[in-house]
Amino acid sequence: MRTPSIFAALRMDRNSIIGIVLIVAILFGYTIWTMPSEEERARIAREQDSLAVLEMEKHAKEAGRQAELVLTDSSGAATTPGTGILTSTDSLLAMADSALIDSLRNNALVQRFGPFAPAAEGTAEGVVIGNDKLELSISTHGARPTVMLLKEYQTYRRTPLLLADPDSGTYEYDFFIGDVHLTTSKLHFSVLQKDSSSVTLKAATNDPDKFLLVRYALESTGFFLSTTTEFVGLKDAVQADNLMFRWVLHGLNNEKHLPTEQQKCGVYYKYFTEDRNYLSETSADSTDLEGRTNWVAFKQDFFTVAMVSEEGFSGNGSSLRIDPSADSTHTKRYQAELYFDKKRGSEPTTAMRFYLGPNHVGTLSATGIPDFAKIIDLGWGIFGWMNRWLVIPIFNLFDGWGWSYGIIILVLTIVIKALLMPLTYWNLVSSTKMRVLKPEMDVITAKHKDGDALKKQQATMDLYRKAGVNPASGCLPMLVQMPILYAMFRFFPASIELRQESFLWADDLSSYDSILDLPFTIPAYGDHVSLFTLLMCISTIIYSVINQKQMPTQQGMPSMKLLIWLFPIMMLFFLNNFSAGLSYYYLLANVISILQMTVLKSWFVDEEKIRDKLLMNMKTPKKKSRWQQRLEEMQKQQAGRKK
Repeated sequence: MRTPSIFAALRMDRNSIIGIVLIVAILFGYTIWTMPSEEERARIAREQDSLAVLEMEKHAKEAGRQAELVLTDSSGAATTPGTGILTSTDSLLAMADSALIDSLRNNALVQRFGPFAPAAEGTAEGVVIGNDKLELSISTHGARPTVMLLKEYQTYRRTPLLLADPDSGTYEYDFFIGDVHLTTSKLHFSVLQKDSSSVTLKAATNDPDKFLLVRYALESTGFFLSTTTEFVGLKDAVQADNLMFRWVLHGLNNEKHLPTEQQKCGVYYKYFTEDRNYLSETSADSTDLEGRTNWVAFKQDFFTVAMVSEEGFSGNGSSLRIDPSADSTHTKRYQAELYFDKKRGSEPTTAMRFYLGPNHVGTLSATGIPDFAKIIDLGWGIFGWMNRWLVIPIFNLFDGWGWSYGIIILVLTIVIKALLMPLTYWNLVSSTKMRVLKPEMDVITAKHKDGDALKKQQATMDLYRKAGVNPASGCLPMLVQMPILYAMFRFFPASIELRQESFLWADDLSSYDSILDLPFTIPAYGDHVSLFTLLMCISTIIYSVINQKQMPTQQGMPSMKLLIWLFPIMMLFFLNNFSAGLSYYYLLANVISILQMTVLKSWFVDEEKIRDKLLMNMKTPKKKSRWQQRLEEMQKQQAGRKK
């Protein structure tokens, strides 16, 4: 047999290679040509999913049959065909969905609330505690007071008096546990202990040895609520430096006249080393506390919610704010964010007391809290002293006798006017001395009619010196009486004793009285007519006219007659919305002053005797006093400069 040549072998191998390449190319092209489109691939995927579902249902049916067999074996009776399969399938699917949802929810709660995830869900309930003065409802959602009711008081509309709107505001402790930011307002608490005047609430964690306790306890009698928070077992977890108490409170309109009530609502506070301070009562205001603060008070017209700390609130980050309310239901929006200083080596805790009570001077003073009674504005300086050491003691003395407050104000006015009687007599005698010298004054006026006014003044002063008359002596009684008038201006509107007390036509002596409600509003006056204010203004005009007649005629002062009418008209507008008790007092003071002047002039002041004595003094003039000598020297220096 002939052996092929080398070239024939190579030629055969080349043909084989070409054939193999062609076969591969044909197979690859066929594969691409027969590949399904994207829509077809999606259809195939759906079919595969359907097959998977059918397979699951097959297994579920098998499980259902097995369950039926079990039920049949255990009960001795077979279930209805088909029913057990569907029920078992639905139950298995529901259990799977529920387990998945629970797992996702638990993971979300842990991320949001950290170890306090168990306290993130629950049902809010109200826990009621009280004493003879207060009744509080504490919500288990947030462990916060929702209803703060004063038992002994009502609103002007005779409804229960609440210290704040239960449906608004924020009350919470703000803290960090690790990197998780939490507030107690988001946590649900359980009641750990409860009696009639106290309650202890607990927010659980995922560790039974770690939890948050909030305790509230009312005094057996009085207006104080003590509260503490304690992070048990969380000393190393809670960032104590960031522990902050936040209270946003909306005051309610409890009185007769909302605008007047709003003018007396404010935020007061006191540093340990300074006198009490306050935010604006007329506009929005805020401040950052700059030192350790003993107490902060959200003051309404006649009631206060205050936070008191024996150790003090930290000045590092604490702030206060007040905003006016734009509706007819609320007075002001109060806000306090108060930080607590960290206690080294102990679990984070806070402790403070809330004062939830009336703005009564005696009650606030009895608390022993420094300057706490000064949240009632009785006037600054001498005006406040006059109220604290004269007016209030006299008022409290008669208040204990069970009289009507209208009668008490009358007796109070009589007592004060009686105490001022010597000054009134002194003032009347001084004005009489100057008036009986009118003939001599007329001579001086005629002599210097067209001359130098300074020489006329010198001649007048020389006349007074020779007669023994001090023209400034009539001013002293007025200077003494002015503090009392202003003290009363502060005392009556701030006296909670007059609140809702009626007298004659006034239904509330702490607010305005009205004998006529107008169908319109007069700017700067109001929509009503206050009779006490009207009578007070009339009596002021009468008193001014009588008093003007007692004074010597002053040349070149025609404006004095204008003031007799202008001042009472101004008071008519200014006091129309003020306390009826204040206008009633001013009315009584004017009437008693008119009677005093009439009686003193008729029985105790003899003008003829006074004039005879002055004329005798002029014959033997007294030596010039230092004040007169100094005054004459000043007049001479002034005359020299004019030349």
